[in-house]
Amino acid sequence: MSVGQFVFMLHSHLPYYRKAGMWPFGEENLYECMAETYVPLLNAISELYDEGIKAKLTVGITPILAEQLNDEHLQNGFVKYIDAQITAVSKDLERYPDPKVAHSQHLKYLAKYYFDLWNKLRDDFVNKYEKNLVKYFKKYQDLGCIEITTSGATHGFSPLLATDSNLNAQFKVGQDTTERLFGKKAMGAWLPECAYRQGYEFVGKDGKKHWRPAIEVTLQNNDIHYFFTDSHVIEGGNSIGNRRVIGVYGNIEYIPLPDRPKTGYDTYSAYWLPDAQVAVMGRNDRASYQVWSAADGYPGDGCYREFHKRDDKSGMHYWRITSPTTDLGDKMLYDPVLAMNKINENSDHYTTLIYHLLNDYKKANGKEGLVMVSFDTELYGHWWFEGIEFIKQVIKKFNQYLPEVERMTAGEYVTKYPPKEAIQIPESSWGQGGHFYVWMNHLTEWMWPIIHSCEKRMCSIVDAHSEIPEDKLLHRALNQLARENLLLQSSDWPFLITTWQAKDYATDRFNEHVDRFSLIADMIESGNIDDAKLKEIESIDNCFPVIDYRVYQSITEGVIPQQEKKLAPLYT
Repeated sequence: MSVGQFVFMLHSHLPYYRKAGMWPFGEENLYECMAETYVPLLNAISELYDEGIKAKLTVGITPILAEQLNDEHLQNGFVKYIDAQITAVSKDLERYPDPKVAHSQHLKYLAKYYFDLWNKLRDDFVNKYEKNLVKYFKKYQDLGCIEITTSGATHGFSPLLATDSNLNAQFKVGQDTTERLFGKKAMGAWLPECAYRQGYEFVGKDGKKHWRPAIEVTLQNNDIHYFFTDSHVIEGGNSIGNRRVIGVYGNIEYIPLPDRPKTGYDTYSAYWLPDAQVAVMGRNDRASYQVWSAADGYPGDGCYREFHKRDDKSGMHYWRITSPTTDLGDKMLYDPVLAMNKINENSDHYTTLIYHLLNDYKKANGKEGLVMVSFDTELYGHWWFEGIEFIKQVIKKFNQYLPEVERMTAGEYVTKYPPKEAIQIPESSWGQGGHFYVWMNHLTEWMWPIIHSCEKRMCSIVDAHSEIPEDKLLHRALNQLARENLLLQSSDWPFLITTWQAKDYATDRFNEHVDRFSLIADMIESGNIDDAKLKEIESIDNCFPVIDYRVYQSITEGVIPQQEKKLAPLYT
């Protein structure tokens, strides 16, 4: 007998790194996540399938990430990256054991551990997956093991875009890319940064009042049936972001919003949105907190590998966390066997936790409920080295010991258990404090007038070229202009500036895309297009190869009459 449903959602996203630096910011950031997260995740899904178990993971892959995983330059660059790691760790095998170095015999053991790991990774990527991870994510989607969700094309921060044409373009290009690469449209989407806004009334240039539709209308118009949000958005009260350490966030003083009143709703079911037949489901606070909390979550255990300390010669991670208060210089050496024992313990605890959350809800309410958890995919493997094994063990233990927990993808859930109520959710995100502050503050406010200016210039140029021109050079320029407009809208640039993780890099990347956009726009408007310069830009920013620049003429700003909405039933 079922006690309820469990949806495990992984949101995979990285900004566009292709030919935009290598290290510390650039292509190697992608290669690290491929090595530590994406390939191991595919291996886990594959191994479970071979054991007769469908993972039933909901795997969000943003269109801009999918384009990079599908790119030949980056596929070959990843092989070179792996080869460099094998060469580096091979030198560690030669220098250990060293009588002058404490515990050098264990370092020799760890060097061999990594040597084997990197060689297996190379074999898996080149031979098992043919360098094409997208092809194999599609394979396991088609086998019913996972569900792929889409997102905004370049993860643009939806609520702060100025025009509906640009908002629509993000999700139209995103959905089209997902369909092209994975063989079918995605049923669900991850809102970039979980950022949502309601519809609102505004006064147009004509002096008349207009209605700007809520974000779910754009989703429905692009055949997207559901999305995810944070628990506080559904429940009210204190946001998850507010429970983190409050103080200086990057280089800005963070000021939280006051708590919202409790809504009386919970995250144990999905809900309709009021303005379109699109469902929203909130992540379960307790089940999510158990994993991502730096203080109380599993990844902070002292047995797990220390992310921040590397060998000064090879770059290998030879140490474990030891304790949260241990200085990097005092970390103990990593023990893979000890770490795997801890994974066994944590996965036992987690499956039991989920079972009791569902069972307690059913007893208290007389009906089954949903526990949905969502995380950045890169948490598993990249940040928490052992995390992919944790996912695998959780799935196996549910399958073997707790069949009462109905594991489902998000699309399967909203199809089998469609919402029974509609709920109005507030302006929100999963950023610090649950609002837009991370992306709009005194460090980033200079970016938004530029983004909005490019939005409007894009629309104006498209209006002047409503038919595809016979001039192939002009047609190429128009499509490249659309790519640059999408790329400069990436939410990653203001995020990295605010958090100071890569402030200068993000500023430069944003300005580069703005400069390329402006250059191409100037060429189009002047009628003097430099073919060589256009080819140079196309060779760098080659994402969305079949983009149609006319996507920007699909919406009449602020005037979307009821009869234009697609309101046919989505579930039968």
